[in-house]
Order: sequence, then structure tokens, then C-alpha cells
Amino acid sequence: MFDFRYHALSLVAVLVALVIGLLLGVAVGDKELVSSAKSDLAKKLSNDVENAHRESGDLRAELRRRQDFEEQAFPVLAENQLAGQRVGLVFMGGASRDVYDNVRDAVEAAGGQLTFSAGIREPPDLNGLAGRAAGTRYAGLANDADLLRAFAQRAGRSIALGGELARKSRPTMFDSFSGDLTGVDAVVVARMGDGPPDDQHTAEIHAIEDGLIAGLGETEIPLVGAERTDTTPSHVSWYRDRGLASVDDVDDVAGRVALVYTLAGRADGAYGVKSSAEGILPRVVEGQTTTSG
Repeated sequence: MFDFRYHALSLVAVLVALVIGLLLGVAVGDKELVSSAKSDLAKKLSNDVENAHRESGDLRAELRRRQDFEEQAFPVLAENQLAGQRVGLVFMGGASRDVYDNVRDAVEAAGGQLTFSAGIREPPDLNGLAGRAAGTRYAGLANDADLLRAFAQRAGRSIALGGELARKSRPTMFDSFSGDLTGVDAVVVARMGDGPPDDQHTAEIHAIEDGLIAGLGETEIPLVGAERTDTTPSHVSWYRDRGLASVDDVDDVAGRVALVYTLAGRADGAYGVKSSAEGILPRVVEGQTTTSG
């Protein structure tokens, strides 16, 4: 994708050259030289502006053609890749309507269903979780923070499999929720913001996040970390360290294609446009395009 800032910088450079030329002309003291320099630079400036406008128009047209192609190619590439599959979306450290829309659009275009979207409560409500776990060994986690990771790990398995623990703990485990917890075939994890603050709750936040990821992973369903191109800082390294595939550009068509194939279990890697990505698309998508063409 091109950057219009290049054209702005070009125009600034021309204006700087014009000022320098005028100053040099005054220093020489030759009025005719100054006039000639002004005329030449003004003409060059006019030509540069005209060329910049022409190039910008060409690049905008090229971008529109690229976007049209991607929008038409996406349904073909995604079709039935997630047919009948149930997908969950788990937010950590906040939620994003844009990420939700990007993930939902990708899943539904591939024939799947986004069955739930949940935002993990951070820091966790230990008393609330302990109350929901009454009758189990986790009933004491309000007084024993070491139990939190084990609880979160079991809750992660329950989320994936549709177990009773996830349903009982839902009101206190999540600070936002929509959908149902009846089991899923894949999960998208979207970590937002800067991560846990450096305070007394950091260990608790790490425990519930890492425990949930570990529990989801034990069920061997595809887990994919997702973010947009404007997510700062990027959490791709966090996903990689925990064994998740990742897509760093779900706001782009190519990113949604990569998301579909990773959720389908057909690819496992880091995809997108950031420096941490191993490629824009999984190789399996390249093979699919070649085959279908």
C-alpha cells in the first residue's frame, strides 16, 4: 500500500530548494539571477505538483483495483473452510468492537458461526470465582492465589468443551459476554492494550490469562491470536510464546483469509504485515489459489 506522506515530503523539499535558491540569489546580489532562479524553481515546483497529483491518482486507482480483487477473491478462498464449525472469541485486557466485527465477518464468510464473545475480567474477582466454585477445591482460591492458575486452566477446558464450570463461573469470570458456552471447535484470542499493569494484580492477571490459554490448548482445538494492523503494542510475541498461531491484520482481507485457514487447522504460524510475520498468507492458501486457478 502506498503512502501519501511521500508526496507531501517531495513538495516540502521543493519549497526548501526554492527558499535556498532565493537566499543564494540575494547573497550574490544579481537581481536577474534571482528572478531567473525564482522562475525556474516555480516552474519546477509546478511540474512536481502536477506529477505528484498524477501519480497519486494512478496509485488510488491501483488501490481500488486491488481492493475490488480482494473483496471478490475472499469469498472464494474462504468458502466452506469453517462449514458447521463453532468458534469462540476471547478478549484479554479489554474488548474491541472492530476486532469482533473482523472476526465475525471472517468466520461467517467461511461457513462457521461465532458462538460467543467474552471479555476476561482483569483483575479477576477472586471472591466471586471462589463462590462460584463452591464444593470444589477451588472454593478457597480467594485465600490462596496459587489456585487461580489451576482454576483458570480447568475453566479453559470447560469453555472449549462446554462444561459446567465455564457456565457457572461466567458472571464473575467475564466482564462482558454474548452467546452461549456449549462448546467450540476453535477459539480466537485477542489481547488488547499494553498488558497487565505493574501493580499488585499483575500476578493474578498473568495466572488467569496463562491458565485459560493452557486449558484451551489441552483440548487440541485450533487457537489463534488476532489483532489489527493498528494494534499497539503488538502481542504476536505473546501468542507465539504460548504456542498460538497469529494473524496481525484481521482488518485487512488477506488477514481474514489467514484467520480462516488457521482456525480451520490448516496452517500454524504468524501471518500478516508486521515484522514478526512469516508471511502474508499461509502456504496452504497459496496452493489453494493455484489449484482453483
